[in-house]
Amino acid sequence: MSLSKMTPKQRILAALKGEEVDTIPWCPFLAYWWEAQPKAFQDRGQPWFFKEIGADTMLRGFYQAFNISYEEGFNVIQKTNSEFGSIQYITPTGTLSCRTRYSPDGNTYFVVEHPIKHREDYRILRDLIQHMHLIPNYQPLQEAIDQLGEDGLVVALVSPFGKSPFQSLIEHYVGTEELIYHLADFPEEVVELLEIMSEKAYESVCISVESPAQAFITWEDSSTTNISPSLFRTYIAPDMNRWGKVIHEAGKILMHHACGHVRALLPTMAEEEIDVIESLSPPPTGNVEIWEAQEKLSPRVGIVGGIEPTRFLYLNIDELTRYVEELLDKVNPHHYILANSDSCPPGVSIEKFQRVTQIVRSWKL
Repeated sequence: MSLSKMTPKQRILAALKGEEVDTIPWCPFLAYWWEAQPKAFQDRGQPWFFKEIGADTMLRGFYQAFNISYEEGFNVIQKTNSEFGSIQYITPTGTLSCRTRYSPDGNTYFVVEHPIKHREDYRILRDLIQHMHLIPNYQPLQEAIDQLGEDGLVVALVSPFGKSPFQSLIEHYVGTEELIYHLADFPEEVVELLEIMSEKAYESVCISVESPAQAFITWEDSSTTNISPSLFRTYIAPDMNRWGKVIHEAGKILMHHACGHVRALLPTMAEEEIDVIESLSPPPTGNVEIWEAQEKLSPRVGIVGGIEPTRFLYLNIDELTRYVEELLDKVNPHHYILANSDSCPPGVSIEKFQRVTQIVRSWKL
């Protein structure tokens, strides 16, 4: 295959595998930005927009290879309005309730009351997970892959919790502070729930690798702002390694979404059975420059990211041009995909996306 004639899909896959590419892939991440666009704009679909700006389409986590159902008497019910949301985790032995609040600035709901508050709540969630069924469903994923063709890559979500069990407890079910107290006060209940969740997540990985997807992502949101390096090594890295082994045996790719402060986590990440850290961000969103992270990671672990979100928003076109050119001057282009790291502020102009495309397409490797 001639490098000068790579399709976007070939270019992305080669970069994710650490192979030679014709140009550095440019794969913007449109979370929050896309939802702020007019409906008529959204109806055209993200692949259309990527083509319009000349970028490489990488659809992260839009699809998964399974459906989730529950046995009779077990259910998860979610409700939202313009201000608040609620999630009920229902079992015959009890119900857990989560409350969320809508943020107009972020265009998202954030948790204001976690469902697990007491020791006995762990048993309720454990019962719910035990009665969760994962049903393979490859058709929507196959249709998305067929529709996109060589214009880009569909990256499937790999976990029924969206991320590793421990990170799910931190973000969705318990909260950072309370989880630390619970690990000290009644570790048996916490660990027993984690073991059950881990088996369910492993089941989803085994289902996923049989799907047509070539790459998978887990929304870890890894950051030392909510987890210590020791907890990361103890509770998250083992799941990443277990998943990665299965995915790699199938000849496929695992991406670890890490959008926060990861400097202290990089030594462990360098040893994980992953292929890429996705959404790695420089300061102020993150706490490490891309080229510094590349020095700490093993050569087999690539990076997707580099354009810090607030700089993407606030720099003018000329400043953004210098910023991106300096970034590309310093990074190692091997095993690297340029992206705005994690979310994209709604105020970023289309002109800025197009300017980054111009820089990347004219950049000499």
